[in-house]
Amino acid sequence: MIIYPTIELQQGRCVSLYRGRLDEPQIWHVDPVETAQGFAADGAEWMHVTDFDAVAGDDRNHDLLGDIIRGAGIPVQLAGGFRTRDRVEYWIDQGAGRIVIGTLAVQNPDLVKELAKHHPDQIALALDVYKGRVMVEGWRSQSALSPEAVIKAYDGVPLAAILLTDIDADVDESDGTLGLLSGLAGLSRTPVIASGVVRSVDDVARLKYIPNIAGAIVGRALFSKTIELGAALDVARPEPEPVAEFQ
Repeated sequence: MIIYPTIELQQGRCVSLYRGRLDEPQIWHVDPVETAQGFAADGAEWMHVTDFDAVAGDDRNHDLLGDIIRGAGIPVQLAGGFRTRDRVEYWIDQGAGRIVIGTLAVQNPDLVKELAKHHPDQIALALDVYKGRVMVEGWRSQSALSPEAVIKAYDGVPLAAILLTDIDADVDESDGTLGLLSGLAGLSRTPVIASGVVRSVDDVARLKYIPNIAGAIVGRALFSKTIELGAALDVARPEPEPVAEFQ
């Protein structure tokens, strides 16, 4: 399982949001580029960046995103505000390893399927689930679609991954998150990345054994130091295969 250490950006700063509230960020006083380089130094294979300003249509982090992509030393999975073909293809051309698409995937699935076919294994689908429905516009609007319906609609499309977020767990501290993730992952032939779940190394250990969970987003827990990246990476690594002894 791949651990995706995560930076969430707002106004050029590393932040975490409580219950998705853009107006109440928790600010971490660290340099984003140095933080990305630290992830690589600790052994991460990938990292994830979410641009909260871009979700609101603000491009103020443009230069910083470029600095992170060029300076991180590992591939960057980039999310936030990807609602046009031009923006998706621009950031692929700028070196982003993957682009994560949420709202556009619900509103214009034909376009997203076309992008995935033109950029195989570089487009990831974000499914933010609240009370059985997929949320769009940065959790601000509820669509009429269930996550099961969206997964079915994208069956056979060459997506890199599906990022699943159980918003109930973030808002209501639901205990059913692993069950939801397990059930949805079982419906998908695309590898699933769990988001909003990891608060401790024990959470990594539990996710590791859910079929088709191929990765986990880890952000706030790293900054609040309830988990160390090296420890999470160690737990996430595959168990060594038993080797038969020859007499």
